[in-house]
Amino acid sequence: MAEPVYGFVGVGRMGSLMSGRLLAAGHTLWAFDSAPAALAAATAAGAHGAASPRAVADAADVVFLSLPTPDIVQAVALGPDGLVHGQRAKRIVDFSTIGPRMASHVAAALAPHEIVYVDAPVSGGLAGARDGTLAVMVSCARAVFEELERVLATFGKVFHLGEGAGQAQTMKLANNLLSAAAVALTSEVMVMGVKAGLDPRTMLDVINAGSGRNSAAQDKFPKAILPGTFDFGFHTGLSYKDVRLCIDEAEHLGVPMVVGAAVREMLAVTNAMYGPESDFTSLCRVIESWAGVTVRG
Repeated sequence: MAEPVYGFVGVGRMGSLMSGRLLAAGHTLWAFDSAPAALAAATAAGAHGAASPRAVADAADVVFLSLPTPDIVQAVALGPDGLVHGQRAKRIVDFSTIGPRMASHVAAALAPHEIVYVDAPVSGGLAGARDGTLAVMVSCARAVFEELERVLATFGKVFHLGEGAGQAQTMKLANNLLSAAAVALTSEVMVMGVKAGLDPRTMLDVINAGSGRNSAAQDKFPKAILPGTFDFGFHTGLSYKDVRLCIDEAEHLGVPMVVGAAVREMLAVTNAMYGPESDFTSLCRVIESWAGVTVRG
C-alpha cells in the first residue's frame, strides 16, 4: 500500500511545529496558511505550498488542521474554496479546539462527501508540539483510529475517547478549563503571599511539595511569571475562547460551573487589559495590578 500524502492547513505557531515533525519523519506534505509568512516558512522547511484548503485536499489523502477558532475551521472545511471540494482527501484530522457542537456539525457536513472528520484536539503547548509529547485526544470510528494511530503518534501520546465527533472536544475543554483555573488560583495565592512578605520561590517549593501542587506552580510560574517574561506560549484570547466554549457546553448539558464561570471572567479581564495576543499567564499581572505587588524571583 502506498504511503499516504499528508496535508496541513494552519502552519502558524503550533501548526508549524507539528507539520515540522511530519517533514522530519520523511512524509510528503502539502501546506496552506492564510498568512503568507507562515506558508513561506513551511515551504522553506520542505512542504509543498498550496493556494487554498481545496488545493491541499486535491493533493493529499489526509489533511490535518490547526486553526484558532470554530468559525475558521468551518470556513476551511466547508467554505467555497474549502476541503469539502477537494478531489483526494478522505480524512480530515482536526487538532483545533472548536467545541463539541461545531465538531459534530463539520463531521455531519463532510459525511455525504465520503470524507471522515476526525476530532483530535491536542494539549501540551508549543514545547509539546516541538518535542512530540502532546496529548492527542481522538474521537472517531475505531477502524479509522487504527488507520491513523501510527501517524498521530508522531505528535505525542494518543488517546481514543469514543466514536462520536465532539467527545474529544469535550475532553479538551475540560483540560483547558483546569489549566486556566490553576493559573488563576495560583496567581491569587502567590500575590497574597508576596504581599504578606513571603518569598515567591519558597512558596512554589512548598506548594509543589504539598497538596496544592498543580501545573501552574510547577511550570508556568517558574518559566514565565517569576522571570517576568509572560511567554509560556498560549495566547490569552485562545484561553478565553476555550474556557468560554467549556462553560457554554456545560450550560448546554445542564451542568453548573460556578468556579469555571469565575475563571472565564478573569480571562475576560486579562483579555481586555493586555489584549488577546498576550500570554495567558498575564492573568497574574491583573491580580498584581489590583494588589500593588509583583511576583518575581
